[in-house]
Formats: sequence, structure tokens, C-alpha cells
Amino acid sequence: MRSLQRFMFCFILLAVTGAQVVEAEEITIAAASDLQFAFKELVSQYEKASGHRVKTSFGSSGNFYAQIQHGAPFDLYFSADSLYPKKLEEAGFAVPGSLYHYAVGRIVLWTRHDSRLDLTQGFDMLRQPAVKTIAVANPKHAPYGRAAVAAMKHFKIDDDVKSRLVLGENVSQAAQFVESGAADIGILALSLALAPAMQAKGRYWEVPAQSHQPLEQAAVIVTSSKRQEQAQQFLEFVKSPQGQAIMTRYGFAVPEPQ
Repeated sequence: MRSLQRFMFCFILLAVTGAQVVEAEEITIAAASDLQFAFKELVSQYEKASGHRVKTSFGSSGNFYAQIQHGAPFDLYFSADSLYPKKLEEAGFAVPGSLYHYAVGRIVLWTRHDSRLDLTQGFDMLRQPAVKTIAVANPKHAPYGRAAVAAMKHFKIDDDVKSRLVLGENVSQAAQFVESGAADIGILALSLALAPAMQAKGRYWEVPAQSHQPLEQAAVIVTSSKRQEQAQQFLEFVKSPQGQAIMTRYGFAVPEPQ
């Protein structure tokens, strides 16, 4: 099966490149921090199949959005929402028609195994005096932070807990806060909670999807990129059955083929 998948992807690459032989090149990807673990596997498989190299930078979607507008040398931008990529496309900073909705993210409550907090109580548990610090991504530029705030408002606990919030620059930093013990609990990305390292250290409760706007995640090719062809190849791999299977393993819902 793996040989068949690799053959199919190589066939896709030939179709994209017009069946021309190309030298190995490196593309640079700005990726939302919730993709940190999924992309480790995704990039590894892509590099093996294509012969090209990929350099990834993980951070908050809002910060990358601003950096691209100021000429940051990225070839591809994977955002944790679809708004930032759409704005880049409308402003001419992204290749027209390259926008691709690659996943829908989910949020969870996460705490360490040694915590006595009962996650089955959901957001009501956050009112307990034992919960002194709650780690979330900064909602000013992190879509997962905005989803966390929306969920707290949905469950009508935002006023009760706002003084206990600890803001991470992005959702990965928020995860580091609670993983290290600097926070008692975190509202994090499911994709991080499913990573082997996080599973070994803690447990999670999945937040109901109806409590916040869907985290529809999208990618675009950056207009200033000099490797747009290779960027398109990586997008094709993400869309392939192999790429979609990797994303699904990390808790992302994947879109129907376009």
C-alpha cells in the first residue's frame, strides 16, 4: 500500500511539473503552531517522495500574516484560520486561486496526568478554586485563542476566569505552559493533545464544536515566492490520500477533494 501511495504521489508530481526533471530545491513554509507535530510527519514523507526539502517555521497565524505583508521570504503560508489567507489573496500577497482549505481544527481542555482536576466536568470545572491558571493562546493574533475565548463565553465562564488566564504567543506556547506546570490547565489544539509526547504527559476533554466558530484552516502560496511550482507540489501532497491520512491522525477534519 505504501509503495502504491508513493507511486501515486510521484505521478502527481510529474503532472504538476509537466513531466520535467527538476533539481531538488528547498521551500520555506510559515505554519500555524497547531501543525507542529502533524507537519513533522507530513514533511518527512513529502521529502522522501519528492526529493525536495522543506523548511518550516511555526508560530501564530496573525504574526505570520503581518510578516508576509512586510516581505518575509515564505513560499507557503498555512494559517489556523481562513481569514488571514483570504485577506492576503485579496491584497495581492498570495497567488490568486491558490487558497486551499486543508483542515478543520478542534480545541480541548488539557491537563497533566498528575493533576486532580476532573476534566469530565468540562468548562464548569474551570470555576473551581484549585484552577489558579489557565493557559490559552493570545486571541489577538492566534485563531485558537479566539476559539478558546468564544468557548468560555458560550459556557458563560469568561468573567469568572479572565483574571486567571495566562496567554501564550501561540497555542504551542500555551501548551508548554501547562505541560511544564506553569499553568494548571490549558485550552489547546486537539492536534497537540494527540501528539505522542503530550499523550504521555497528560489527558484531555474535547470541547463541543458548537461552542465556537469552526476553525477552518487554509493555506496559500505567497506571491513573492520564487518556488511557486514546488510550493504547489507540497500542496498537492497535503491533498493526497497519504497527506490527508496524516492530518486525520492528528485530529484534523479534512475537506472533501476539490
